[in-house]
Amino acid sequence: MGYEIFIFLNFCFCALLSQTKTGIALSYDEVSENAYDIRLKLTKEVLTIQKQDVICVSGSDHSANHRTVTLRRQPVGGLGLSIKGGAEHKVPVVISKIFKDQAADQTGMLFIGDAIIQVNGINVESATHEEVVHLLRNAGDEVTITVQYLREAPSFLKLPLGSPGPSSDHSSGASSPLFDSGLHLNGNSTNTAPSSPSSPIANEPKYEKRWLDTLSVPLSMARISRYKAGTDKLRSNAFEVLALDGISTGILQFYTAQESADWLRAISTNISDLTLQNMKMANKCCSPSDQVIHMGWVNERLEGTDSSQLYKFKFLALKGSSFYIFSTPPVSTLDWVRAEKIYNLCEVLFKIHKLWLADDCWLQANLYLGIHQDFDLEDQRPYCFSVMVGHGKSHYFNVELGSELAVWEKSFQRAIFLEVQRTGSKTYMCSWQGDTLCFTVDFALGFTCFDSKTKNVLWRFKFSQLKGSSDDGKTRVKLLFQNLDTKQIETKELEFQDLTAVLHCIHSFIAAKVASVDPVFIDSQSIARKYMYSN
Repeated sequence: MGYEIFIFLNFCFCALLSQTKTGIALSYDEVSENAYDIRLKLTKEVLTIQKQDVICVSGSDHSANHRTVTLRRQPVGGLGLSIKGGAEHKVPVVISKIFKDQAADQTGMLFIGDAIIQVNGINVESATHEEVVHLLRNAGDEVTITVQYLREAPSFLKLPLGSPGPSSDHSSGASSPLFDSGLHLNGNSTNTAPSSPSSPIANEPKYEKRWLDTLSVPLSMARISRYKAGTDKLRSNAFEVLALDGISTGILQFYTAQESADWLRAISTNISDLTLQNMKMANKCCSPSDQVIHMGWVNERLEGTDSSQLYKFKFLALKGSSFYIFSTPPVSTLDWVRAEKIYNLCEVLFKIHKLWLADDCWLQANLYLGIHQDFDLEDQRPYCFSVMVGHGKSHYFNVELGSELAVWEKSFQRAIFLEVQRTGSKTYMCSWQGDTLCFTVDFALGFTCFDSKTKNVLWRFKFSQLKGSSDDGKTRVKLLFQNLDTKQIETKELEFQDLTAVLHCIHSFIAAKVASVDPVFIDSQSIARKYMYSN
């Protein structure tokens, strides 16, 4: 009954509510260092990236890409627009402001983000900022411009960062392509009387700027990375989402750390929820003793490689009696035999290594939470754990969120305890002073050692009688038991081919025994959940 409650609570702990969310972000190119506006739409199963575009909503659209618009320069307000950019900075000249109720606005055909292609028939795609400013100011009372909406215009071209106010005159002196040139001024107009305002012609097409779906990233079995590829360098307020089929969102950058954290949690929640659904589907085809307890993406640190390949994505699964490590997730029953590594759960040891409460609180976390420091911690990744296996080997992993670390800690506990309960006992061949012996760890009886040939029991002790141990780090171990009658300590020395596996097995059985008697004590020892509750 206790274990059934334990299982139920664990599923409650893992179960998450899917989130829907919409918001503005930047798509960031790490090579060019340019970023442009996008909109994100998050649903239960898909993250959709939208880009702004100008589309024809009525009338006849003669060109899907280019629009040609004639502006009548007004004595007050000029063309009613401002521009940014220029070929000298390897960016196009883009409309960065349109002033309400002035010439450009009245056409209904021009939008912030339109790249200017031609001015009065003259191609300006390779022109500098000042050349386009000069051409527009001296183009006369009627200016015909051809534009194309730049869907991936760098955000600084659209956002007037420190741009001058509407009354500033840039007709003299050099203008910066990163600042607005205010072409709403009179320029060189020869008219003294107000000209009629620009207005759309009835038969001309009408346009609107809209967010259009450009990429859909399925979240089932997707993974998230906050780190620059092949490094330990954390992206600032940014991360990447990669789908199982290889589709990537690219680098999603946010204006604040809070926005980045909110989106990271929301997307992670939906991925976790879909993973839980996949687990339930897989478990319908598995026997009760071979259920999937937990699975998901992690980053594994690669030992003995150069610094450009510090970490690599791996997919971990806890299923039945085994701990699996995959390079890609298992999507069919046949895939489970294709794991890179498979370990028996009774013979692995889970350890949390790093947990950051804040950027400057690692030392405090180490002191107060008792986090293990067996590994070199020079890298900057928080939320790290290791799984120690047989023959002294281990795997070192990192996850993106503290909540993920807590789930892995709880899931390993549960999977190991269930396996101990199912197995009941584990027997290992060993030797001492030339004799071949059998050493059994039994959930009910404790420790038993017997002769492999005669089956005669040499000694037996309960778990509670084990008072200590020591080993040589290779094959030999000394187990210290207290005799219940004499209260004296008896030392039993044994030699195993894989000592690490045996020690991990002993740890698993004792922990499971304690959990069966006092589950609250085991929960109180959780490092990751202490972190979760403290936050």
